[in-house]
Amino acid sequence: MRTGRVGVLIAALAMAVHFGALPGCAELPPDTREGPGAGGVILPVNQVLTPAGKQVELPGLRPQVLALSPDSRILVTSGKTSELVVVDPQSGDILQRAPLPSDISDAGESPISPSILRPDKGAQVSYTGLVFSPDGSRIYLSSVNGSVKVFSVSADRRVAGLGSFSLPAAGVPARKAEIPAGLALSPDGTRLYVALTVSNRLAELDSATGKPLRLFDVGTAPYDVVVVGRKAFVSNWGGRRPDAKTTTGPGGLGTKVRVDPVRFIANEGSVTMIDLETGKAIAETVIGSHSCGMVASPNGRRLYVACAGTDTVTVLDTQTASVVATIPIRTTATDPPGASPNALALDPTGNILYVCCGGHNAVAVVRNGQGEAHTEGWIPTGWYPGAVIFDAVHGKIDVANIKGIGSWTKTPGAQGYNSWQCFGTLCLVPTPTAQEIGEYTRQVMENNRGQTVKARLLPARAGVPARPVPERVGEPSVFKHVVYIIKENRSYDQVLGDMKEGNGAPPLCIFGEKVTPNEHRLAREFSLLDNTYCCGVCSADGHQWTDSAFATDYLERSFCGFPRSYTNGHSDNDVDALAYSPAGFLWDNALAHGKTLRDYGEFTISTAGWKEDGHRGSPGFLDFYSDFRDHAGLTRIGCRPAIESLARYIKPDGIGWDLRVPDVLRAAQFNAELSDFEKAGTMPDLTLLYLPNDHTSGTGRGAPTPRAQVADNDLALGQVVEGISHSRFWKDTCIFIIEDDPQSGFDHVSSYRTTAFVISAYTRRHAVIHKNFNQTSLIRTMELILGLPPMNLYDASATPMSDCFTAQLDLGPYTAVPNSIPLDEMNPSPQAVKSAIQRQDALVSARLPLNEPDLCPDDVLNRILWHAQKGYRAPYPEWAVSVKTEEEKGRPRKKAGMAEADD
Repeated sequence: MRTGRVGVLIAALAMAVHFGALPGCAELPPDTREGPGAGGVILPVNQVLTPAGKQVELPGLRPQVLALSPDSRILVTSGKTSELVVVDPQSGDILQRAPLPSDISDAGESPISPSILRPDKGAQVSYTGLVFSPDGSRIYLSSVNGSVKVFSVSADRRVAGLGSFSLPAAGVPARKAEIPAGLALSPDGTRLYVALTVSNRLAELDSATGKPLRLFDVGTAPYDVVVVGRKAFVSNWGGRRPDAKTTTGPGGLGTKVRVDPVRFIANEGSVTMIDLETGKAIAETVIGSHSCGMVASPNGRRLYVACAGTDTVTVLDTQTASVVATIPIRTTATDPPGASPNALALDPTGNILYVCCGGHNAVAVVRNGQGEAHTEGWIPTGWYPGAVIFDAVHGKIDVANIKGIGSWTKTPGAQGYNSWQCFGTLCLVPTPTAQEIGEYTRQVMENNRGQTVKARLLPARAGVPARPVPERVGEPSVFKHVVYIIKENRSYDQVLGDMKEGNGAPPLCIFGEKVTPNEHRLAREFSLLDNTYCCGVCSADGHQWTDSAFATDYLERSFCGFPRSYTNGHSDNDVDALAYSPAGFLWDNALAHGKTLRDYGEFTISTAGWKEDGHRGSPGFLDFYSDFRDHAGLTRIGCRPAIESLARYIKPDGIGWDLRVPDVLRAAQFNAELSDFEKAGTMPDLTLLYLPNDHTSGTGRGAPTPRAQVADNDLALGQVVEGISHSRFWKDTCIFIIEDDPQSGFDHVSSYRTTAFVISAYTRRHAVIHKNFNQTSLIRTMELILGLPPMNLYDASATPMSDCFTAQLDLGPYTAVPNSIPLDEMNPSPQAVKSAIQRQDALVSARLPLNEPDLCPDDVLNRILWHAQKGYRAPYPEWAVSVKTEEEKGRPRKKAGMAEADD
């Protein structure tokens, strides 16, 4: 067997580590840390990476596209960057990094008309779309900023930017520029076909000049395009366009998508067939949801379509667009959903189909010869494979791994990690033999905890005594109620790094015990968890992982710039049914199994403001805080659901994301209803509570100081725990607390490590727990307590948090620690700040778009928080976010200046 080992330099290790076989075990060793190690890369999602073949390291890049030249002499990739990376497909050596072109002349090739070009500097690659011309002389790349990049390829394999094809306007008020996705060329190379994912059209361009020739209507959010003879086939991520009879939900950019009427999640995909002779769409076939990557058989008779939402590949007849077969893509017949097949390739015979499965970190090998197609085995890859090519000349399978090995810096001597330090990879895998496929398959099963997943499906046993965390779904728990508290954007070291009891780095702690006395006391009185991780890196994927233990292919590819939506679920622009897990959210799981639910702010949109008209401007923090303290009744608190499935369960006069509103108000609202529940003698089975103010609002005038907002968040948390622990429900209630993500927060162990708490009368007291947990562990534990089955692959494979509990009941209640930082401590005016650095930070903070999650550059805000807490003389950890990393992050940002050096 080819070992697939690779030397990877990781910053904190500053040494080569090898991807070898992990010792066979159902779960990770108790104190395993997330990150690289001698047995592979431990991911924060219950998986291990041991990629096969030769690895091409792409630090700072999330490779989303991959193309091989017709002569197999160069392999090209790009993604969340401003360059096209050119690789030798045989050696894996990086030959060139070609900058993305703007309106530069093509220097001797067939001219691209300057009138067609437009400047497009700093563009990010789109969801998908990278092709060579049939003669190999040109490369076309979709850019999320609304153009198609064009490159020339010389005889000596040199790639040079020619220019950018502009595209027809999107025609959507929220966005003028179109978002191109899949690309295809006509067999003679004279026509370029571009999937336009905003306007739901396919564009036909002159491939030499970029001149638009024709536009064709297709389905919702078109993704890929394949040309077979005189027909074009387009996969539609969101299925058919909605009509008056269908239930719809938001699809990003103010568009609509078909959703199911219960969970309001996108529920179909489709393929549109277009006759290029007549210029008409002649069929649209409904298939599995999130239909995305496609490939045609060598003879052109069959079209294979990956359906990431249903873990299937649909086979269509290219003459009729009818479904010939549906191939399940699973490691076993009883697999929970989550394989996320998203990209396809065929060998030259058409008998072997290779399927990128982002959820399994593997490529499925599907035998497609005589008889029914079946999965023959699996090949391990890097994290979230998103593009695959069969290289017949070199006998290899080339795979682009979007997340590679996660978030790691490659700077020697760096002290820690930050979640935006992307590290993508390519795998160049020699075509495996049948024996090698068998060994690879066993490795994939082990990497994904196959035995653990099977064990999760065992039936409940009769006569099992109640325990805090049941071993099987349906067995009794001592708990009846779960309270899930979600906070915002802090790493472990930022808050608990000063605790000597745990694995912290005191120099990185900026909100220590003086600011967060309740978090520190909770960690000491109950359990300190110093090896718990978020699964995502920002609010866009953070809230999806927090609430559904899953991130869809649509979401993982949206890191190319989040051009359709940011998907955090807390503003009108950031709700998108295409981003939601097809298996649903934790609340869907609870409601489907007869559980009661109450939601205080999670996945809601603020409607807070003045109670009556006549006021100038919108109320600020002091207005809401003073009104809360004095009960003057001048302001109005309110929210509406971001997803309609929560409409009946939210507190309408509650509040979600809105940093103007203090968290102690949220805590008071919760405790007031808790009192009502006590009087009624009943409490919801599942309660969600959102406390976002530890996000902070910088140091701009009119906002609380960063330490005041974190202190507000800390006090609110303590008050909620105090309220529950003094209630009649304390004995049978378990509280789970975690950040939605550790976004860009520096940490010396991992960019994903965060603060987490498990609080109950059965929690192990005064314990330090080093066991490896993550957000899916919290969700899995809550599911077991409530008697809910796992929703998908990730919560099914998660480690329950049984180690946090004891059989010994301790009803000792918790008393909140008063804040030592005034909650209304406001930032001074810039003129009153003596330090030039902190004065500049105040001026920058005033311009930062902090009214919505994550609109401001992380490095800017992190520096501001550092200076505010550490002073202007303390050296900032420069490894945390480099300027390049911040630029490559991808989300369109409003401009904001960087803090300058002190005079």
